[in-house]
Amino acid sequence: MRVKKQPEIRSAELLDCAQRLFFAHGYENTTVNDIIREAGVSKGAFYHYFSSKEALLEAFAARLARESLEELQPILDDPALDAVGRLNTLFAGSRRLKVELAPQLRAIFDVIFRPENIVLFHRIDQAVTRIVAPLLADILRRGTEEGVFDAPDPRAFAEMLLQFRLSLGDVMHNALLLSRQGNVEQAVRMLDDRLRLYGIAVDRVLKLPEGTIEVAQSGFARALLEGSR
Repeated sequence: MRVKKQPEIRSAELLDCAQRLFFAHGYENTTVNDIIREAGVSKGAFYHYFSSKEALLEAFAARLARESLEELQPILDDPALDAVGRLNTLFAGSRRLKVELAPQLRAIFDVIFRPENIVLFHRIDQAVTRIVAPLLADILRRGTEEGVFDAPDPRAFAEMLLQFRLSLGDVMHNALLLSRQGNVEQAVRMLDDRLRLYGIAVDRVLKLPEGTIEVAQSGFARALLEGSR
C-alpha cells in the first residue's frame, strides 16, 4: 500500500531521488523507471508531477538556484555591504556552489551543453532566470540608487546580464570534449578565459572598472574538467 503524501513532499522526494541517481550514474544513464523505483511511486504519480525527465532536470536546476539564494540571503541583507559587495556576494555564492558540486554536475553538464540539446539548455536557463533575476534586479536597483551602477532599468539589465550565460554553452561543450581527449590544460584555459570575459562584460555594462565583478574562480573550471577525462 502506497503512502499518500502532500504534493510538495512527493515532488521534493522525486527530485532527491533523481539527484542521487544523476550524480551516481549520470543523467543519460538514469531512466524515469529508475527514478520511479528509487522513489517507490507509480509511473502515473511521476508524470503527475513531471511531464518528462527533461522537465524534472529543469525543476532540479531551479531548486539548486533557489537553495543557493536562500543560503546567501542573510549575507545579501547585511547593511554593511555596498552595491559591489552584494553583487560579488551573489556571484561568489554561485561560484561556491559550482565548485563544490562540479564533480557530480559534470555528467549533467555534458548533456545540457550539447548542441543537439539546445532546447533543454534554454528551458533550464529560463527556470534558473526566473529564480535569480528578481534578486539581481534588486541589487542593481539599490546600486543605481547609491550611484555605483548605471542600470536605469534594473529588471531589464538583470535579464541581459543573465543572458550572457548563454554564450557559455558552446565553450562548455568544447571544453568538456577537449578534456575527455586529454587536453585538460587547454580546456581549463578556454573555460577560464570565457568566464573572465563574462566578468569584464558585466563590468562594462554597469560602467565599473575592469575586474570589479568576479563571476568565476579558476578552481571551478579545473574541478569540472579534470574529472571528465
